[in-house]
Amino acid sequence: MPGMEPIQEVHVAEPGQLVVDVAVADDATALKFQEALAGMWATSTAQHTTRDAGQPGVRLRCYLDLRQHPDA
Repeated sequence: MPGMEPIQEVHVAEPGQLVVDVAVADDATALKFQEALAGMWATSTAQHTTRDAGQPGVRLRCYLDLRQHPDA
């Protein structure tokens, strides 16, 4: 994805770890989607979105661990 750092091996080193890259129309939608993920799984959240010059919408990356519930 242009404008985003490459995915590092440590982020997907074990089964159940995910990197989620999202492209959406606006900041509010991206952050709401991230909030929904964080309600289901342990999530390393992003504080802001990024924009790629010449591309529509915004992008967001977050890291999930499906092995852990956020309330654990």
